[in-house]
Amino acid sequence: MSPLKATLSCLALATHLFTIIPAAAAETDLSPERKLQLNHIVKQDCGSCHGMTLKGGLGPALLPEDLKGKPVPFLQHTILYGRTGTAMPPWKTLLTEQEALWISQQLKAGKITNK
Repeated sequence: MSPLKATLSCLALATHLFTIIPAAAAETDLSPERKLQLNHIVKQDCGSCHGMTLKGGLGPALLPEDLKGKPVPFLQHTILYGRTGTAMPPWKTLLTEQEALWISQQLKAGKITNK
């Protein structure tokens, strides 16, 4: 195997582990009460820009089909640090990395809805 292929394989493995290991921790580290609070935050606070049904508004839609090409770590980073040049603020002063990860996973899975 060439050095380039070996490096790319290592990077692929690291990326894979980065997305799997935190995912398991996010499910177990948050209390049921905190998950309910986070669900409410997404519906109310995020919904004020992304639409109350998360179908879009000032901000883009946050439905699974709209997030299809966006990896969970990308969404987590966006939640924590915002998006420069847009109305998306950073939430890192109000949410932990685990909480942002959990929200990202829930959005990707379509588990946060107003139905």
